[in-house]
Amino acid sequence: MTALPPRRLSVAPMLDWTDTHYRYIARQITRHTWLYSEMINAGAIIHGDKNRFLKFNEGEQPVALQLGGSEPADLAQAAKAGEAYGYNEINLNCGCPSPRVQKGAFGACLMNEAALVADCLNAMQDAVRIPVTVKHRIGIDRQNEYAVVRDFVGALSVQTACTTFIVHARNAWLDGLSPKENREVPPLKYDYVYRLKRDFPDLEIIINGGITTNEAIAAHLKHVDGVMVGREAYHNPMVMREWDRLFYGGSEAPVGYADLVEKLFRYSRAHILSGNGATLRHTARHYLGLMHGLKNARVWRRMLSDASLLKNNDGSLILEAWREVAKANGLD
Repeated sequence: MTALPPRRLSVAPMLDWTDTHYRYIARQITRHTWLYSEMINAGAIIHGDKNRFLKFNEGEQPVALQLGGSEPADLAQAAKAGEAYGYNEINLNCGCPSPRVQKGAFGACLMNEAALVADCLNAMQDAVRIPVTVKHRIGIDRQNEYAVVRDFVGALSVQTACTTFIVHARNAWLDGLSPKENREVPPLKYDYVYRLKRDFPDLEIIINGGITTNEAIAAHLKHVDGVMVGREAYHNPMVMREWDRLFYGGSEAPVGYADLVEKLFRYSRAHILSGNGATLRHTARHYLGLMHGLKNARVWRRMLSDASLLKNNDGSLILEAWREVAKANGLD
């Protein structure tokens, strides 16, 4: 098996966004960056259609499956299924603050249950041979002391075999803020994550939260082992174009827009032809930010989100939209 790249760069798990269609486009732009699934409830995998939740494109690796849940046996069963499908890592969500997740007693509220988290991680690790990791916040509600996250990581580092901690450098407020506000309102405390790396030098510490530029990535990498980028990698996918060269020492030329559009056209056409209700909308919704910063980017977005155009379910719409951008930027 080919050795996997280090987790120096990764794209965050984002609910309703980082599905297999988004991960396909991301992988065409960056070869080495780790990609994460959207959070999937362990029970959905156990009781639902595994193909629907777990199937991914050949060549997506390195790709990690993020699970939500708090029942060790269920998480172990779901992790085993993920390994069988070819995922390279299983990640436990201990950071999502949404009311839906709280109702299920998992996500960010697990930060108050380190012993339960340890049971979950150990059950998953016993079930699979691939790494099991955890993604969490620096605290919940108004737990502002560094000791909160230090003690959480410290307990898990002793009680489990987990060595990789992905830390969203904000608190999660479980009451009074929406999930969107939870990504923006609680202040970022990057220094807490840096301190974790100093206090636990043998652990792999990956920082997440509010990171949008290559300059910021480089600055964080002076203090931690890896950087996870979220919304910027979704809304402006071409921010990833230079990641292989800048952060992995890659020598390949960055993907060109025309080549990428051709790949997305072929991919979307194959998806549509696969049947079972497959539509252009499933893939094209992930392409809206692709032309960010180019002339006629607005035309591109408008065409690929126009219900009257999408209803024809014809992948050539992608090529038509590209022609408008290429012409305006002298790329045709």
